[in-house]
Amino acid sequence: MEYSLKYQDVLSESKKIKPGGRLNRKTDLGNFEKTFKSEITGVIELTPLEKLFQVQIINHDERERFSFKPGQFLMLEVPGFGEIPISISSSPSRRGVVELCIRKSGRVTNFLHKMQRGSHVGIKGPFGTCFPMEKFVNENVLLIAGGLGLAPLRSAIYYVEENRNMFKDISIMYGTNVPGQMLFTYQYETWKKIDGIKLFTIVQNPDKKWEGKVGLITDLFEEITIDASNTHAIVCGPPVMFKFVCNKLNDIGIPMEKMFVSLERRMHCGMGKCCRCNVGSTYTCLSGPVFDYWTVMNLKEAI
Repeated sequence: MEYSLKYQDVLSESKKIKPGGRLNRKTDLGNFEKTFKSEITGVIELTPLEKLFQVQIINHDERERFSFKPGQFLMLEVPGFGEIPISISSSPSRRGVVELCIRKSGRVTNFLHKMQRGSHVGIKGPFGTCFPMEKFVNENVLLIAGGLGLAPLRSAIYYVEENRNMFKDISIMYGTNVPGQMLFTYQYETWKKIDGIKLFTIVQNPDKKWEGKVGLITDLFEEITIDASNTHAIVCGPPVMFKFVCNKLNDIGIPMEKMFVSLERRMHCGMGKCCRCNVGSTYTCLSGPVFDYWTVMNLKEAI
C-alpha cells in the first residue's frame, strides 16, 4: 500500500547543521531574524505552573506563509522583557497559529503568565530540526513523554492523528511525578478514541484521587508488547529520563538510530549566540533540538 505524506518532507525541509560544522550565521539562519508581530488569542491554565498560549501572527500574508514541523521551536519575544525558546505544541497543519505550553520559571515567563487574550508578542522561526515522521511510515510508533516533555510531543501526536493511515500501532506513554503535574488532561479521552492509538499514564506519587498506575515511566513497558523490528520511538522529557527509557528501548531491541530525543531544555537564545547549549562544538539549538539517540550518545555530556 502506498502512502503520501500530507505535509512536506520533514527532513528535506528542516535545516540541519552537521555537528562540528562551521556556522555561517547568514547562510544557516537565513531569514530567521525576522520577528512576526503576533497576538495572544487564547490562554488555558493547565496546571498552577503551566499555561497554554494560542498565538496568531497578525499579518494575514505572513500568517499564510508560516509553517513548522513537529519538534521544531520558535523564539517568543515579550516586548520589554526579553525572548525565550519555546517548543511548538500545536498541530503543524494549522497555518499561522501556534500553541505554546509555557512553564512559569523566570522573569520573562512570569510576566507572560500575567498576559491576557489580546496582548501582543513577537515570534521568530520556526527553528531547529524536527521529528523525522517520514521514517515512521508503515511502522509502529512509540511516543514517550515525562512531565513537560508532553508539550513538544503533542505536535507529533497531532501529526500521527491527522495522518493515521500512514502508521501501524501508535502508543503514547506519559508519566509525571504527581497527578497535578499532568498536562493536556482534557485531551486524553479524545486521543484514546483515535483508531488504534493507546494511551498509558503513570505517576510516581499518587494523591487520594488517583486511580491509575503508580511507578516510573519505564514500568509502562509492562503494559504493551513491542515488535522491535518495525518500531520507532520519540522520547521527550527531562534528560535523566532519556537514559532509563532509551536503555529500556535498547533492551527490547530497538536500535538507537530509531529513537529520537529532544534536547530543547538546554537552549536559551535559540540562534547559537549565547553558547549555553553547546556540547563541544555542537550547538543543540542549531544542530537540534531533535537528535537520534545514537548521535546523543556520541555528544559528550549531552545528557
